[in-house]
Amino acid sequence: MVDQTVVADTGERDSAVVRDALGVGVAVGLSGFAFGVTSAGSGLTVWQTCALSLLVFTGASQFALVGALAGGGNPFTAAAGAFFLGVRNAFYGLRLSQVLALPRAVRPFAAQWVIDETAAVALAQRTRRGARIGFTVTGLSLYVLWNLTTLLGALGAEAIGDTDAWGLDAAGPAVFLALLAPMLKSGAERAVAGLAVVLGLGLLPVLPAGVPVLVAALAAPVVLWARGRRGHGDGEDR
Repeated sequence: MVDQTVVADTGERDSAVVRDALGVGVAVGLSGFAFGVTSAGSGLTVWQTCALSLLVFTGASQFALVGALAGGGNPFTAAAGAFFLGVRNAFYGLRLSQVLALPRAVRPFAAQWVIDETAAVALAQRTRRGARIGFTVTGLSLYVLWNLTTLLGALGAEAIGDTDAWGLDAAGPAVFLALLAPMLKSGAERAVAGLAVVLGLGLLPVLPAGVPVLVAALAAPVVLWARGRRGHGDGEDR
């Protein structure tokens, strides 16, 4: 006989995951307005703008591409910067493949949703069931809303005006930081995050778009190396 208390607890946990995932999907999905406006302002057509959101679906890379084009950059250079910025999703995929353990037939479709927000929500869950629910709900809600608002932003670029005044371009990073902060529980994790911020922001003015993010990934091995050296030194002292 099924324990009704266990069923009720499971239902409450699932509801909480769905609620949090929808919150992320809606909050970040609104940034599609800013992308649609920015893309249209850079000279891309409505269909080109929508194709980027449908096929690429990683906001940072999309903004990097249209931003470089708007600044008069070479299309190949802009595409390269966007590509390098999107490489981080491959690392998310390696971790999520273990956490989600999806059937082989589903993985190619799920790969389209491997982005910052879905990874953060999925990895924040304590169970595989919760991770799958968080990943699916976040991915679905964000994909639908991002593409819808991209279309609306591209069509109404002139009416919307300056996206900086709305603050829509900051919604995605703000939500991701809010998700990430509670996960930094140890000193090593906080050190890695702090060093990554210093590397990313410090190199932003001197390196091509997307490269500072990749360099910031070196923060983890550097911190681990420093901790290993310190532990080795303490051992010698004793």
